[in-house]
Amino acid sequence: MRNESGFSLLEVMVSTAIMLVVTGAIFSALNPAQGAYSQEPEVADMQQRLRVGTDTLYKDLVMAGAGTYNGESAGALSYFIAPIMPYRAFGEPPDSVTGTFFRDDVVSLLYVPPTPSQTSISQAMPPKSAEIKVNGQPNCPPVKGNELCGFSQGDQAIIFDVSGNWDMFVITAVQSDALHMQHRNDDFSYKYEANSALTQVTSAMYYLKSDPATKTYQLMYFDGWNVDLPVADNVVRLRFQYFGDAQPPQLTGKPLTKKPGPWTTYGPPPPELGVTRNNWPAGENCTFQVDPVSGVQVPRLATLAAGVTQVELTKAMLTDGPFCPDNTMPKRFDADLLRVRRVRATIRVQAALEALRGPASALFLNGGTSTDSTRWIPDQEISFDVTPRNLNLGR
Repeated sequence: MRNESGFSLLEVMVSTAIMLVVTGAIFSALNPAQGAYSQEPEVADMQQRLRVGTDTLYKDLVMAGAGTYNGESAGALSYFIAPIMPYRAFGEPPDSVTGTFFRDDVVSLLYVPPTPSQTSISQAMPPKSAEIKVNGQPNCPPVKGNELCGFSQGDQAIIFDVSGNWDMFVITAVQSDALHMQHRNDDFSYKYEANSALTQVTSAMYYLKSDPATKTYQLMYFDGWNVDLPVADNVVRLRFQYFGDAQPPQLTGKPLTKKPGPWTTYGPPPPELGVTRNNWPAGENCTFQVDPVSGVQVPRLATLAAGVTQVELTKAMLTDGPFCPDNTMPKRFDADLLRVRRVRATIRVQAALEALRGPASALFLNGGTSTDSTRWIPDQEISFDVTPRNLNLGR
């Protein structure tokens, strides 16, 4: 039949082969696009997590050490206590109670927010006290409603003195001329004498939560009281380094009996010659001692380096003492923490999907499942320095 139409078997096979080649080429072109579609959102998410982590850390680090601006204890907190501590200073129990004074993946901060809630106590506060009586201050008006000196129920407060003692508590009621308070463990760590400072406080602790079993890696925030929340997920490294004043504290020449201070360039002032405080010899404290030859008060802390302004404060420096207020107090801290002037924070994040991570290596702290290097998203890391403004005033 000469008028038959159609394709021969050879023609069908050739056309099929051409179709397969073209289709394969199309899918080959689409595959990188599909990879990019899954990679780009993850890269953007990693960068966003870095931004959130750095911004959150910065806003508290830059405020660390802000103190009261009224009364005898006006000035940065570093004139009295360590506002930056490289360990868990809050929680039950804090690291200082168990004898741990350095962790490179934890930082605890204290600062006084802009607030009129600043005063001092008018009577000594024994450890078991349940009531606080305060002095009248220029910013301390008579009782109005449920407030006193700006304090009200639920406020978080700190009490501290010139020896370096400090405790935090929550005010539960305000009545007449007394502040009734609730304190963790219902106990102060020390008997606070009259005129010890009392002020509203902000506390913050940042730490790395790492649980390989559940593959949970988070930058965490704890407010020192009840709030304990993740700041960013898939944070696989958190590291803090500290840089401080190379020179020891010096007396300013202001009489130690004249108030207000400051009496030193930083750190708690020593008592007057002949006066004993805590477990130190007369006229001495954690930052100053009496020279046995001249009989004058000189720095107890050493000069860390000559000809430089700041040096890195190593773990050894921040754990070897001397301790303030002294080495017997549960909330003691290494006196070298008073030197801190700059903090360097390092944050490293990883891709959330294991399919976008290759084997554990310099690129990946935690290995993934991908064997195709074209689809890998390496960990991203950032380091930044923060200079707390209140620890560098006049420097």
